[in-house]
Amino acid sequence: MAFDSLSEKLQNVFKNLRGKGRLTEADVKTALKEVKLALLEADVSFKVVKQFIKSVEARAIGTDVLESLTPGQTVIKIVNEEMVSLMGSETTEIKLRPSNEITVIMMAGLQGAGKTTTAAKLAGKFKIKGRKVLLAACDVYRPAAIKQLQVNGEKQGVEVFSMGDQHKPVNIAKAAVEHAKSHGMSVVVLDTAGRLHVDEDMMNELIEIKQYVNVDYSILVVDSMTGQDAVNVASTFVDKVGIDGVILTKLDGDTRGGAALSIKAVTGKPILYVGMGEKLSDLEQFYPDRMASRILGMGDILTMIEKAQETIDQEKSMQMVEKMKKNKFDFEDYLESMNQMKKMGGIGTLLGMMPGMGGAQMKQLEDAVDEKKMARIEAIILSMTVKERQNPEILNPSRKRRIANGAGVDISEVNRLVKQFEQSKKMMKQMPGLMGKGKFGKKGMFGKLPF
Repeated sequence: MAFDSLSEKLQNVFKNLRGKGRLTEADVKTALKEVKLALLEADVSFKVVKQFIKSVEARAIGTDVLESLTPGQTVIKIVNEEMVSLMGSETTEIKLRPSNEITVIMMAGLQGAGKTTTAAKLAGKFKIKGRKVLLAACDVYRPAAIKQLQVNGEKQGVEVFSMGDQHKPVNIAKAAVEHAKSHGMSVVVLDTAGRLHVDEDMMNELIEIKQYVNVDYSILVVDSMTGQDAVNVASTFVDKVGIDGVILTKLDGDTRGGAALSIKAVTGKPILYVGMGEKLSDLEQFYPDRMASRILGMGDILTMIEKAQETIDQEKSMQMVEKMKKNKFDFEDYLESMNQMKKMGGIGTLLGMMPGMGGAQMKQLEDAVDEKKMARIEAIILSMTVKERQNPEILNPSRKRRIANGAGVDISEVNRLVKQFEQSKKMMKQMPGLMGKGKFGKKGMFGKLPF
């Protein structure tokens, strides 16, 4: 995640605070200097950092804090609360008009920010809410833009309105709204053109669309990997066009994350969603309190639960649990469980939402649960016949050789997987108490699983 480095540094600062029984004013100021440095290194705006530290310090060096039973934890609590306040305190949702009216959303942003993909992701969110959505292709300059929107729209099961690249964007936008009215649609998402940098042509085009189309939300899509540049771009759009909110993309990438911490304070506009991956499902509602928890290494269990509810087939999960209890869990079930994990974003995404999973700890676990190793396991299972997956006991040496050849691995890897799978099945039968330490050592049950 974008905040791994910042998260690790802050956790080290707080570890020192927790370790002291009593805190002095000097202790707090020393710790906040380190917090300040960590935030600046994460590319958070200097003015924002200065105000943030001032607010925390004003609250943290009071007598009621320093003389409390747990001063270190109280300071951490204050940092958490101020960070939530910095990012907007409350979650801002896009409020759609009643379904018999049309809500028009205009997407804006520079080229390369992921605007077209984000438009399709957003359309998918509204479709899940039961809305009939229309994506409108208003980017007539980038050759692949219309095709990209059509491909993504098809994947999302959302209609795409296009008039080709020979019409003015404002006319396409007007025609799209009329099409939506005549076809009983209630949400229109306009994918407008971006440029390599902010220029007058782009701004005028957006202003013209807003003049002739009743736009309910103007949403700016910014690439969080550009750091403070993203904040500067947002400020320009606020001044020239007027925006109602921001969607930050690529927050799963190797970025310092300063934009997420600065953008609300600098522009006054809320972050609505964050893009956490390339899949069309990888768009998360932005919750300032949950993001602060993730940055401070406290985890984000609520988002993990919501992801599970959105992506996991509950009926299949219950069937799997029952099969585990009866010791009938087979390679078909194993494959299904791997697919469910992929839908949730993979092991890295899930670990990032667990409390304490910052920096070094997360790296150790990611190394232990190697994604490449899991891909090889998947290849081995897919090289089995359905009958073999459902009846692992029939896997004799000749079948294993065929499977190894099909997966492109050594037969020893197939033998190891089958042996570890059988061990896992035995443990699953005795599920209670196996998730923690105990007779399986520090890793608990996970130490014995095939991956």
